[in-house]
Amino acid sequence: MSGRTTAGEHDLLSANIRALDDMLGRVITEQSGAATFELVERVRLMAKELRNGAPPSGTHVLQDLIAGLSLPQLRNLVKAFTLYFGLVNLAEGVEQLRVLRSRDLRNAPAPRAESIADAIELLKRHGVPAAAIQEWIDQALIMPVFTAHPTESRRRTILIKLRRIFDTLIDLTFGERLVLPSDRQSALTRIERETVGLWQSDDVRNRRPSVLDEVENGLFYFQTVLWDLIPEIYRETANALATAYPDHRWQLPPFLRFGSWMGGDRDGNPFVTPEVTVETVRLMRSAMLRYLINGIDRLITDLSQSVQQVPVDQAIFDRIAEYHELMPDAAATLNPHYRCEPYRQLCHFIQARLQNTLHHTLSHTPRWGADPPPPRLPTIYYHSRELLVDLDLIDTSLRRHGGAIIADGLLRDLRTNVAVCRLHTATLDVRQHASRHTEALTEILAGAGVVANYAALDECERVAVLSTEIRRPRPLTPSRLGHFSPATAETVQTFRMLAAISEQLDPEIFQTYIISTTSQVSDLLAVLLFCRDAGLYQPDQYSRLDIVPLFETGEDLQRAPLILDELLQLPVYREHLALRDNLQEVMLGYSDSNKEGGFLAANWALYRAQIELNTVTERHGVRLRFFHGRGGAVGRGGGPAGQAILAQPPGTLHGQIKVTNQGEVISDRYLDPRTAHRHLEQVVNAVLRAGFPGIARSPEPAWLEAMEQMAHTARTVYRRLVYEDPDFLTYFRNATPVAELSRLRIGSRPVSRRKSDRIEDLRAIPWVFSWMQTRHTLPGWFGLGSALSEFVAADPHHLYVLRAMYRHWPFFTTLLDNAQMILLKADMSIARSYAGLVPDQELAARIFEQIEAEYRRTERMICQITERQELLAHQPVLQRAIRRRNPYIDPLSYIQIELLRRIRNAPPEDQDEIETVLLMSINGIAAGLKNTG
Repeated sequence: MSGRTTAGEHDLLSANIRALDDMLGRVITEQSGAATFELVERVRLMAKELRNGAPPSGTHVLQDLIAGLSLPQLRNLVKAFTLYFGLVNLAEGVEQLRVLRSRDLRNAPAPRAESIADAIELLKRHGVPAAAIQEWIDQALIMPVFTAHPTESRRRTILIKLRRIFDTLIDLTFGERLVLPSDRQSALTRIERETVGLWQSDDVRNRRPSVLDEVENGLFYFQTVLWDLIPEIYRETANALATAYPDHRWQLPPFLRFGSWMGGDRDGNPFVTPEVTVETVRLMRSAMLRYLINGIDRLITDLSQSVQQVPVDQAIFDRIAEYHELMPDAAATLNPHYRCEPYRQLCHFIQARLQNTLHHTLSHTPRWGADPPPPRLPTIYYHSRELLVDLDLIDTSLRRHGGAIIADGLLRDLRTNVAVCRLHTATLDVRQHASRHTEALTEILAGAGVVANYAALDECERVAVLSTEIRRPRPLTPSRLGHFSPATAETVQTFRMLAAISEQLDPEIFQTYIISTTSQVSDLLAVLLFCRDAGLYQPDQYSRLDIVPLFETGEDLQRAPLILDELLQLPVYREHLALRDNLQEVMLGYSDSNKEGGFLAANWALYRAQIELNTVTERHGVRLRFFHGRGGAVGRGGGPAGQAILAQPPGTLHGQIKVTNQGEVISDRYLDPRTAHRHLEQVVNAVLRAGFPGIARSPEPAWLEAMEQMAHTARTVYRRLVYEDPDFLTYFRNATPVAELSRLRIGSRPVSRRKSDRIEDLRAIPWVFSWMQTRHTLPGWFGLGSALSEFVAADPHHLYVLRAMYRHWPFFTTLLDNAQMILLKADMSIARSYAGLVPDQELAARIFEQIEAEYRRTERMICQITERQELLAHQPVLQRAIRRRNPYIDPLSYIQIELLRRIRNAPPEDQDEIETVLLMSINGIAAGLKNTG
């Protein structure tokens, strides 16, 4: 591939893309021959001509060319275009950083736009006092939660190589470390070396990742980026606060923390067992402990203060004396050169205790059931505050004796990471489907003689039974579970495992238990009863877990305020909540609500639910934290994180928010430290701005009424096609690679919750992923055009109402901007070609005609409302990036269509080889489109 830039494109982005393109052309020629390069160029030029207005017959010529190629030729084409996307994505990421840097330099000394300092300056201009911000920080929690949802189609090996190329592109663009021409040439050679490595590597996994593979993939981002970045974010926050409010003595608790579902999310994943969760805790805890052990090594080098030169607090000597008695083996190995260096002595003992903790973590198997737990060992750190006490002694002594600048270096960074990541890297959430609890309790309560058939009880009867049992001190389940069904035994063992780990290994790692498809109060009481039975909850003493309902469907979101209101009226639940600081967390599901009701209706249901749930908790005097279950694609709540936060209803955030980061979103945001830094500061900026009344404008009542009307129309139109048209499922199964996605080895769990062909039972990820692959992108916009059109048709003045909503209401602005982005990534011509895969072409034409008409309608209405001629005209960089990709995505789409034809018609013995290339095409299209899952 050679450089292809239009006249006038002379910026650094074009130069970088041209250089990468030329280099990729050389690699293709050297690795696969001139014939492959010529074929790649021929296909690319044909696709580009089609984009530039070539006759429709050109489509058939390109399709015929692809149909005549051998599988090895198709493999090389897919590899070439996929690799191109990987390189272009890197170039665009570098360009984004360059543009931001240039803008920041132009605006200096003003704070960087969307930075933490920018938000604090905004609060100061609005008259928010320091005391109010301190109170906010004391209660704040911003928690990205990493999940193993299978939308990252690239192998970690590929990601690492791409990261190295990105780092080198940074050097080439900014030139800070490339002084001589030979330095630049060396950098170009490094990029070419990595590109050859990418060409010679497998694009797809040879096996489906295990749950523990997913855990290690999540840890990778902490080990390579986040442990270095977290202290930097906190340092910037402290500096921004001190600059804006110099007279206030700031305290900065760990308001930004991280969570994970990997190894804890058992909803629909039979591979997440109690034993796997134990191994997950070991992996997360041992990774953090190794980091801390290495950090103490650096501290020992750093803290060379001698008592012959500077005083040291007596508390340091007292602690060293305690450790001499407590850890004689460690005392025996103390370096004699540290005789006058007490900080090094104490660090030696801290490191020895951390090593004991690591050994215990790796060797100890938590006991639950009949086996009594072992006693706690004083030479092991169980709780992060135990380690912080030791580190704080050093910090206090340094500051008291002229060493504040030293305390603010490595020691401060280490203390920050202990406060944020504790001893386990990230909080591990546990999730299970509500029906699993109901099924298990039906068997348990019958066996205990409480009620013959719990599942048959109505809701009032269930609540009465559960309330009584929660207050009973007797155990509900016997220590031996052999007479229970495997599913029930596994459910009981899960809670016992959580209790055992909390008592014997790590009391901080589990904080949240999430109940999927919560539909009634008894779903939450059931989990509280399991906690009571396992020892996770003891009335009037402690409650180890937040019990979190997950409201996913449109109906559940509508009923959520009523459910929460009934729940908070129950004394038995309020007793638990009092032990959790009277804070109720509620999770909102973006994926299933979208699949069930469509883009517009789901977004409005989520917005409205937040307002109503907030009203309920305020009435009951309970604090509320929302956990947003967002995906990467717009159809699953994706989009720019800062904008999404600012689009929430004013007054509902309260400084506390959790958000899932799924699949490819994790690598997009956290693979590179500069990109991760920008993302996290934008998130903190948005939460700060949304956390104080008077900053955001409340929507007009007329706007709320407009949304009610449009959401109803959009839901009706969406469900009429997706759920009520009997032919739609046939179209979906044949015109998309949804069946083939089950072969894609990118996640440990099945694509459906149960064996069923129904759309209702299909997980939202393959639903969205399939539509993205085929360029329909239907979940991100279908129904929106009809809703907007009907609203305007009812009264011409409504167009001006919608324009005002777009200009002044962040929720509606974000809604339409996200729809614009996903509409621009759609292509109805390509989608029509996928429709050609449907055996019944009359059926296909009828369904596709409805989809295309709604697409055109949506595009037209958005342009009218935004008063622009084209989609994303106000974001030319994004618009240009999407258009730059299209001529390269198109060939992959046509190749994928051909591969789908072949694999569906091939005998089983010939499918494996086709499958590998098909999965490569899925990777390539995902890399080209981005926001895929």
